[in-house]
Amino acid sequence: MVGTRSATASGRYLASHIAHDLATNDVCVVSGLARGIDAWAHRGALRALESRTISPLTSRLADRPDGRPVGVVASGLDVVYPRENAQLWQDIATQGALISESAPGSPPEAFRFPLRNRILAALSEVLVVVESRDTGGSMITVDEAQKRDVTVLAVPGSPRNIASNGTNQLIQQGCLPIIGAQDVLVALGLDNRRAQENIYDPRVRLSTSDQSLISMMAGSPFTFDDFVIRSDLATIDAAVALGRLEALGWIIGNSGWWEVIEVRQPLH
Repeated sequence: MVGTRSATASGRYLASHIAHDLATNDVCVVSGLARGIDAWAHRGALRALESRTISPLTSRLADRPDGRPVGVVASGLDVVYPRENAQLWQDIATQGALISESAPGSPPEAFRFPLRNRILAALSEVLVVVESRDTGGSMITVDEAQKRDVTVLAVPGSPRNIASNGTNQLIQQGCLPIIGAQDVLVALGLDNRRAQENIYDPRVRLSTSDQSLISMMAGSPFTFDDFVIRSDLATIDAAVALGRLEALGWIIGNSGWWEVIEVRQPLH
């Protein structure tokens, strides 16, 4: 799973949610441990493992071998990059695997990242692109995947969102669009397993009043004026509420429009 370092709130949520559901279904999530989509994919996969039995002697997962995260990095394994992902590196090393072809002490130089991307592509049965601009590391990984006949899947996004330019372009070119883990399981030929969706939401739980606002605005995009009218809040209070809900990842704004980020309900 790959994507832009400059991920939107929606992209971060989708990456963690899809990765969590895949790991819950014993699918190994491989990513590059970069900022943005990579980091959130790893976090989602790690959260799926928290409910599994941990060996008190080794602090490693003791009961099931599948669904563990794999991080493919461009630097030496002893050179953490970016530094803010230091704990994430440690968690993946403990509960999954870290892979690098660079010697210990190797810095994260620019030329190493395309080399890292080819390894990431080669390890993948399918490649999921959550958000991407039309150029950059994610698209390099797509090229490497296509050279190896690896199926590429892309999450569609708003054409007004620059972070979705690359994924929308991939879909135009014939890549399969996906909106959840079930679609990835189908591509893997594992659709007989029901994706256990809607059991993990990484966002902070809302107060009762904020839950009411989300319920009121869910279902379709809305403007600030729509929000003021339907919420019956004063203008300043409405602006504060929108900012708070967007910061918490419950809504996303683009060019004067907002939309509630909803959790997909599981199929029955």
